[in-house]
Amino acid sequence: MATEAPEQAPQADGVQSLSISEAPPSSSSNPTIQMSLEEKYQILRSVAEECIQEDELRNLLAHKSEPIAYDGFEPSGRMHIAQGVMKTINVNKMTSAGCRVKIWIADWFAMLNNKMGGDLKKIETVGRYLIEIWRAAGMNLDNGKVEFLWSSKEINSKADEYWPRVMDIAQKNSLKRIIRCSQIMGRNEQDDLTAAQILYPCMQCADIFFLKADICQLGMDQRKVNVLAREYCDDIKKKNKPIILSHHMLPGLQQGQEKMSKSDVSSSIFMEDEEAEVNLKIKKAYCPPNVVEGNPCMEYVKYLILPWFNEFIVERSEKNGGNKSFKSFEELAADYESGELHPADLKSALSKALNKILEPVRSHFKNDKTAKQLLQSVKNYRVSR
Repeated sequence: MATEAPEQAPQADGVQSLSISEAPPSSSSNPTIQMSLEEKYQILRSVAEECIQEDELRNLLAHKSEPIAYDGFEPSGRMHIAQGVMKTINVNKMTSAGCRVKIWIADWFAMLNNKMGGDLKKIETVGRYLIEIWRAAGMNLDNGKVEFLWSSKEINSKADEYWPRVMDIAQKNSLKRIIRCSQIMGRNEQDDLTAAQILYPCMQCADIFFLKADICQLGMDQRKVNVLAREYCDDIKKKNKPIILSHHMLPGLQQGQEKMSKSDVSSSIFMEDEEAEVNLKIKKAYCPPNVVEGNPCMEYVKYLILPWFNEFIVERSEKNGGNKSFKSFEELAADYESGELHPADLKSALSKALNKILEPVRSHFKNDKTAKQLLQSVKNYRVSR
């Protein structure tokens, strides 16, 4: 939407700009650095496993100095590292490239999807807990480029704008097409969906236009509804379609777990897990020797550790090869496939790096009274599907 002027969504009641003292060293944004168009493009492209379409992204950056990027989440339980660390990295990359990021706290959507048993009060508590996580983790919130917007408050404040869009999307699409989007809710097309879960994709599609988003930056599991939004642009003869930057979905800890899940604790490392818990979970994680593809430990290094630190340090005795710093995933993969790097050494280094990232979060939830209370409440909630 390079030629359209953005309309700023109002700040949600009770949600203020958050500031932090320190951001991740490799992903913090520095507003004093002037980037070329190509540098901005490469940063944004690095966020995504898939980009639809690359030429449109280049055109957007050429015509709009501060594109609006949208991301959203259901407040549905404790936060794992796939959501906490990766989103921090990606948001910091986007703001460093000049984007304004609107993070949609999809409380009504969580209720529609029966998260927290559909209890909106619990859902709001989880939402506030998640914001505390990102603040403590190092999401760059002190540059005024990140907004947290509560869907219930924003939709209510502009109901006359929002609901006609939802109805138009519903009118222009078949039930079969909408059901194909059920993956966005963690469902599949064979599930016995409620009427609320049919409404959900129409609303999520409408969100993109409601927030005036130039870029949809969500996971690959949200791809179908983002494509629906681009198809809807054809229906309404809208020239500038939202660009889709779909990030990689991190697998769970065990073999065959395609992604981390809040409801399956064996699949996830949570952002406030104690050091010993992280060490034990990584020790038990699936990590076949000499195998890179489908190896969750290798993926965590590729998508979390290397982007965060710009290196991956393995500490070993001289007898086992000595210490080594890997600057690229290709270098690491070559050593692992050849057997030069043993799974035990990989796991030990991964645990140490993850704990270094998570320590400020643990500290915040131990020492901040509000954060501590939020965490205790969330831990007491039963995660519902």
